[in-house]
Amino acid sequence: MEDTFKAITIWLASGTEAAAALIIGLAAIEGTLRALWLFVPGTDVRGEPADRRKEDVRLKLGRWLAVALEFELAADILRTAVAPTWTEIGQLAAIAVLRTALNYFLQQEIDRADSRRGEPSGHRAGVAPASARPVDAGSPPA
Repeated sequence: MEDTFKAITIWLASGTEAAAALIIGLAAIEGTLRALWLFVPGTDVRGEPADRRKEDVRLKLGRWLAVALEFELAADILRTAVAPTWTEIGQLAAIAVLRTALNYFLQQEIDRADSRRGEPSGHRAGVAPASARPVDAGSPPA
C-alpha cells in the first residue's frame, strides 16, 4: 500500500512538473512571437509608446512564469510527502524556498509595473477591468 501511495505521488509530482514545463515553453513561444511582432512595421497601437508595448510582453511572460513557479512548488510539496531521507527533504525545502523567493520578487515587479500604470494589482495586460468594460444597454451591469 505504501509503495502504491509513493508511486502515485511521484507520478503526480512528475505530471505537475510537466505542466510547469509546458506552461514555460508555451509562454516563451508566445513571448517571442509578441516581441518579434513589435519589429513589424505598421503594427504599433496608436497612442501607445513602444516601451509600454515591450513592457506588456515582459509582464505577460512574467505572469506565466509565476504560474509555472506555482506548479513547480506544488510538485516540490508532493515530493516532500515521499522523500525517504532528511537530506532529500532538506534539498526539496531549499528548492522550495528559492522558488518561493523567485515568485515573490517576480510578483513584486509585476505589482510595481501595474501601479506605475495605475492598474489594479494582478491586472492582465490587454484586458480591461470589469468596471471599465462597456455595459450592454439590454443587460444588467455585472
